[in-house]
Amino acid sequence: MNKIAGITLLALSALLSSGTANAQPMKCSGEEKTCQQACAKVPTAMKSACLTECGVRRNVCMRTGCWDNGQLRYCGLAKQ
Repeated sequence: MNKIAGITLLALSALLSSGTANAQPMKCSGEEKTCQQACAKVPTAMKSACLTECGVRRNVCMRTGCWDNGQLRYCGLAKQ
């Protein structure tokens, strides 16, 4: 398994375990913050790549309105 795949799996597990507490529409920036919080839990050597991946996912979300965490893709997010 390569580093990015490992990072993605770690971030994914944290993303899937976290819930949205408010009823406001989900935002791309909010998903990025959740991703970054998941990156805080990965080993130091992988944090930079993990955070970069969060930024890439946010850029895609800003264009499409869809967040893809590697296993789950959901759309209809506010492009903010």
